[in-house]
Amino acid sequence: MSNSVIISKKILKFDKIISANPDKSLSIRWALMAAQAIGKSKGYNILNSEDVNNTLKSLKKLGVNLKKRKNYCEIEGVGLNGFNFKNNTEINCENSGTLARLICGILAKTNKTIILKGDASLSKRDFSRVIKPLNLLGVKIISNSKRLPLKIKGTNFLKPIEFEENIGSAQVKSCIMLAALNTPGVTKIKAAKSRNHSELMFKYLKIPIKINKSKNFDRIEIKGLNQYQSFNYKIPGDISSSSPFICLAALSKNSKILIKGVNVNPSRTGIIDILKKMNVKIIIKNKKKYNGEYVADLLVKSCKSLNAIKCEKKYNSRAIDEFPLIFLACAKAKGISYFNNLSELRQKESDRLKITSNFLKMIGIKVEEKFDSLKIYGNPKLELNKKFIIKNYMKDHRVFMMACIAALTLGGKFEIHDKDSIKTSFPSFIKILKKIGAEIK
Repeated sequence: MSNSVIISKKILKFDKIISANPDKSLSIRWALMAAQAIGKSKGYNILNSEDVNNTLKSLKKLGVNLKKRKNYCEIEGVGLNGFNFKNNTEINCENSGTLARLICGILAKTNKTIILKGDASLSKRDFSRVIKPLNLLGVKIISNSKRLPLKIKGTNFLKPIEFEENIGSAQVKSCIMLAALNTPGVTKIKAAKSRNHSELMFKYLKIPIKINKSKNFDRIEIKGLNQYQSFNYKIPGDISSSSPFICLAALSKNSKILIKGVNVNPSRTGIIDILKKMNVKIIIKNKKKYNGEYVADLLVKSCKSLNAIKCEKKYNSRAIDEFPLIFLACAKAKGISYFNNLSELRQKESDRLKITSNFLKMIGIKVEEKFDSLKIYGNPKLELNKKFIIKNYMKDHRVFMMACIAALTLGGKFEIHDKDSIKTSFPSFIKILKKIGAEIK
């Protein structure tokens, strides 16, 4: 079976209702937290993707009993530091940076050695950002030039630290928070703004945590060595997986889409704010709070004219996974769009700043790319009629989805390789596009 898709027709006018794909970040976090709870936890609406399934496989290797049912996943927690595994156990995180960095935190107090591996893409990513705080806690890590594979050996003598996380990485922050669960005393983190799912879950579980917020940083304090009880949790929809459909509606003619059950946590809704400033009509409906998270339906209508944007730095961490789609929207905007302080895009599954820049150049858009910035000269009249082949992007699921939306809204004939990349986060992506009316071979 071919691992590529061909799109040679723009999508026709549509008016559809879809349900949001389950949130990947929360699915992984629920599993890791449930594994360390006391008793059996049930997770409903868990994302069925490679990243989440690899998380469950990893927990099994750590001696955790779990069962996947049709409508839920049940995990029998072992309590804090209750994992049971053989020395030199190997865990393969495949493509999941969230799993790889967060699992380092829950292994901080293990006396046996764990070997952490990943696929070619994950093995190129920087792990010094979690190695440094874990070393300060007392964890011993042998690495391949600060990259995978890692050989991790925890310690019974973890010591609380004060750490400044200035990248704006929720993965780094969460890794330290998870390590703090097994650390005596109070661990303190001064963290640049990033998604706050871990903090909200800690609060929901009544884990002793204090958070003081300022304009650019959150100061987090966690009191360790407090066992917590099992919990049931329903995973809301993923705004990152909803974003391709937001852009599909915005860039199509005379169309609209209602996406139901989306997690609209303010630390994740940068794409909504950015696209609204660009003149896209997005209406948030039926908003409600669930276990600290906000869930709502999103109504998106097609946009007759897009405005360029000078994107403020404050949106960066809130839209970090959605920038390829935002850049695509800017290609159709009137004027020049400016983006700065985006070097973190180079640390994702692929160098998304470079790859998206090259993609825009390929379809005829003038761009100026620097180490941490991008300038996009939009063309509201952009229509494609050539053939384009999209490959060699490190099998990055976000790039694949962005290329599909470009093909369905700009015209031309696209041959997009590495379809299997979406299995990491959104296996049903193509199926849903077809339900909306896309012709994909």
